[in-house]
Amino acid sequence: MAASRPKLKVAERSAFGSRTTRRLRRDGLVPGIVYSGGEPARAFQADAHEVSLFIGEGHALFDLEIEGAGTVPVVVKEEQRHPVRGDLMHLDCQQVSLDVKIHAEVTIELEGAEESPGVKEGGILEHVTREITIEALPTDIPDQLTVDVSEMIVGDTVQLDTITPPEGVAFLAEHPEEVTIATLNPPRIVEEEPEVEEETELIGEGEAADGEGADGEGDGQSGDEDDSGDEG
Repeated sequence: MAASRPKLKVAERSAFGSRTTRRLRRDGLVPGIVYSGGEPARAFQADAHEVSLFIGEGHALFDLEIEGAGTVPVVVKEEQRHPVRGDLMHLDCQQVSLDVKIHAEVTIELEGAEESPGVKEGGILEHVTREITIEALPTDIPDQLTVDVSEMIVGDTVQLDTITPPEGVAFLAEHPEEVTIATLNPPRIVEEEPEVEEETELIGEGEAADGEGADGEGDGQSGDEDDSGDEG
């Protein structure tokens, strides 16, 4: 839970346009914007390396401090990333009221896979749903949801309706019994290729036998020619 909120310090951004945005990125900066209900959005810029590390830590709720404009609690609204390199290109944040419930996307992590009897038997653990929408107060939003799969055996399935949400959190899935979190499938059966080595040996032996016959016929013809030569 976000008991003590981390803080991201950024600078105000006053220049706009695609050319300016490209220049910012060349200078190692990431442009961003923070939206707040009923108030004008505010643009900011941040060091690309620092903000990437910060966002990568997966904070559900944090304080955004815009230099000279105070601090506001925010959640990440959208991350725009480069389609190939995956670099953070733009960051959209949403200012929130701490006493009003909001919807948020939370990552689902699996733990205990190495201890699972099914995995030890060679079963294949498939992580099906990796993110779920929840409703909660901003201060109750977990950084992630952890699901224990250490008791799973081959053929087991974990559905969302079997997971107890943290206090103050509600899952927004309409049919949680139909949302599969993870399954443990049987080991893959590897079909053995037909043994061709023995067949190859048999073919080789046959060829060798044919060759011997041919040589024998050749020797016989050579002998006949020699005999005829002697007679002459």
